[in-house]
Amino acid sequence: MTNMLDYLTWRGDLTFTQDPANCVDALVFSALSYIRYAGALETDSYAAVTLKEAAEELLNREDLELRCRSENHLELLHRTAQSRRFGSARLCMYRDYLTPEQETQFAAVTFLLDDGTMFLAFRGTDGTLVGWKEDFNMSFRQVVPAQLLAEQYTKEVADAYALPMYLGGHSKGGNLAVFAAAKSDPALQKRIVGVYNNDGPGFTGYLMGAPGYLAMVPRIRTYVPQSSVVGMLMEHEEPYTVIRSKSVGIMQHDPYSWEVVGPGFVPVPKITQSSIFLDATIKAWCAEMTDQERNQIVDAMYQILSAEGVEKVSDIFQPKYIPSYIKAIGEDEALRKELSSKLAALFDAAKSARGKLEGKPKSTEEPKESPNLA
Repeated sequence: MTNMLDYLTWRGDLTFTQDPANCVDALVFSALSYIRYAGALETDSYAAVTLKEAAEELLNREDLELRCRSENHLELLHRTAQSRRFGSARLCMYRDYLTPEQETQFAAVTFLLDDGTMFLAFRGTDGTLVGWKEDFNMSFRQVVPAQLLAEQYTKEVADAYALPMYLGGHSKGGNLAVFAAAKSDPALQKRIVGVYNNDGPGFTGYLMGAPGYLAMVPRIRTYVPQSSVVGMLMEHEEPYTVIRSKSVGIMQHDPYSWEVVGPGFVPVPKITQSSIFLDATIKAWCAEMTDQERNQIVDAMYQILSAEGVEKVSDIFQPKYIPSYIKAIGEDEALRKELSSKLAALFDAAKSARGKLEGKPKSTEEPKESPNLA
């Protein structure tokens, strides 16, 4: 299996002037946005440094593991910095905000490329509990703070640099890129060459008919792995390309599992039945709840988790916290009844979705092929 790390070996010697940005480049930039550049880049500054210079600073830091989050990010930083294609890209306009009191997690960085274009990369959900809470807020709010920050950020970068631009991100970052493009004014939209949404969730229905969104649809490139879960959430108007991943289930959300050949991903005809089933189940379950009910459940669970001092999603299931969760739920009869009711509704939604899928005629059992976008 070959992925974007292998892509850097194959095509890392080609400048963007020689070969303009493509979908794999967009995924590389999106993944690079997960790295924490504080110290190597000045936050809120227009000053630019090359990726090679930023990497040299970061790779000598004692807290490197916290900055890169995974070995794959570390390897990506190292390889891109050493490549001709990415190493000379200049990074600027770095933003990184985490404000628990406003339930906001937002980060973005801009790459100035040698062909006179720029790529605005929006970070997806990080490992913080606040970041995941904001993701859940998307299911019952028309707009969340990170989306407004993405819109504002895009305007600031566009005002600072009069260049054609690409926008992109992975997971929530893809959602932010689409939102920012859709909410930009027509003059700014004309400068947007393309928007890359890498397995990012959609939106509540309000955005679907908005003129700005519809104007951008032809330039939105959405990619989902064949067993996508996150990328199928909520509503999308744009078509999507289904691509092959070496992983299974929800782990296909990992961008390093996506298979690459040359300057593109390896396409597959359709999403899997398991992805269709999960999508139908979640949509049916959410349809049974009002926005207020979803808000109440999410807020209640967040309060229980955060009250125990949990800051990272990876810490939620640590044994030392489990008894306190059980105690908190046990002491709140209203919450316990509400959770039981919603869990029962989830099982009902799953049975209904399964029945509908199994009841389809053979000729229409599988979804139509999604249009593949360059």
